[in-house]
Amino acid sequence: MTMKSKELAFKIGDMMLAKKASGIVVMDLRKLTTMTDFFVICSASSDIQVKSIADHIREETAKLREKPWHNEGYSNLSWVLLDFVNVVAHVFLEDTRRFYNLEGLWADADTTEVKDE
Repeated sequence: MTMKSKELAFKIGDMMLAKKASGIVVMDLRKLTTMTDFFVICSASSDIQVKSIADHIREETAKLREKPWHNEGYSNLSWVLLDFVNVVAHVFLEDTRRFYNLEGLWADADTTEVKDE
């Protein structure tokens, strides 16, 4: 039994937070596309941090019996994408995130910031 996509999205946001990611947002795309339910996006300050965040997400989601169906970006570490089908996690270097501007492309999505409590 897999968890609900919204619950998984926010758990991934917390996993990003645990590795000191910045600018973490959960974007609800359910009313906009059938491609996926949620994007979870964060920024990292170095390629080492991008890898650390992405590895942490993979390790922690495995404990929840959730495995990415697909991942890409590990070769250059400026944008790692982890596709859990209903949730897609994006770990960006700050400049790369600004360049691709997913938040701008999906500006109609309901967006929630994930912050340290």
